Amino acid sequence: MPYLLLTLAALFWGGNYVVGHILVSGTDPVILTEARWAITAVLLLILYRKQVIASRIFLTHSFPIVVFLSILGQVLFPLTLYIGLQYTSSLNAAIYMSATPCMVLLINRIIFKDYVSKNNCFGVILSTLGVIYLVFKGQLTHLNTFSHLNQGDLWTMGSALSWACYCSFLRKKDKRILGNAFVAVSSLIGAVILIPVLIIYVLLHRHIELSSYHQTFFLAGLAYLVIFPSWLSYVFWNRGIAEIGATRGDIYTHIIPLSGGAFSVVFLGTELKLFHVISAVFISLGIWFCSKKERTGITKVSLPLNK
Repeated sequence: MPYLLLTLAALFWGGNYVVGHILVSGTDPVILTEARWAITAVLLLILYRKQVIASRIFLTHSFPIVVFLSILGQVLFPLTLYIGLQYTSSLNAAIYMSATPCMVLLINRIIFKDYVSKNNCFGVILSTLGVIYLVFKGQLTHLNTFSHLNQGDLWTMGSALSWACYCSFLRKKDKRILGNAFVAVSSLIGAVILIPVLIIYVLLHRHIELSSYHQTFFLAGLAYLVIFPSWLSYVFWNRGIAEIGATRGDIYTHIIPLSGGAFSVVFLGTELKLFHVISAVFISLGIWFCSKKERTGITKVSLPLNK
C-alpha cells in the first residue's frame, strides 16, 4: 500500500514541524540535528545490522549517491528547517514544504526528461491553490503577505528545496539496496557529516547552553524525532516513492501542512477556521488527481518482478 505509507510518512513529518518548533525554542538547531541523527544511526544499525551487511556490496558501489542523498535528506533538510523554525512558525514552514511537488516536477522534467501528465499538472494546480488559500488565510486580496519575509522563511524555503532534490534524485539509488539498510546508513553518514559542522559551530558560539526546561519533555520530543520523522517516515517514504515514482508520490507532501495544522490545533491550541477546511479540500483533490492514472487506450500488462 504505497499511498498509505506515503500518508503516514507525511503525518509523521507534520508532527516534526510542531515538535521541532517547540524544541528549538530552548535547544540549538545544530545540536538538535546532530543528536537526532546520532541516536537514530545507533538505533537503526542495531535493528538492521543484518540488512546493512547484506547490502554492503551495493552500498559500496553506490556510495557517492548515498552520500549525496544523505547530505540532502539527513543534513540540509532538517538543519535548515530547525534554523528556520527559530524565526518563523511551524505552519509557515510546513506550507513552504508544500511547494516541493512543483519543484519535483520541474527537476524531473529538466534533469530526467520525465513525462508530466495532465493529471499531474491539474493535481499540482489544485493543491497549490489550496496552499495559496492557506497562506492568505482565505483573504486573497491581502497581497502583502510575502512582503515581510524573514530569515526563517528563507531557511525553510531552502529546506523545501533540499527535500525536492532528495525526492527527485532518490531514483538514482541502487534498488538492490534494502530500504531499512539505506535509511540506517544514511543516518550514520548524516551524523558523521554533522560532526565537523557541530565542532565549528561550538567554537564560534562558546556560550551555547542546552534547554533548561523540563528534561523529560525534551527527551520525549527527541524520542519522537528519532522514531517517527527520522526512522519510520524515511522507510515509508522511500518505499512508497520507489513503487509509484517521485512525480506522483511527492504530492503527498501537501499532507504535511494539513497534519501540522491539525497537530497545532490539538497540542498548541490553534483555532481551526474555515480557510483551513477549504484549503484541505483543495489539497485533497490535488492528491486524488495526482494519484489517478490516465487512460491511454493501451492495455498494459504487469509483469512479475523479482524482489
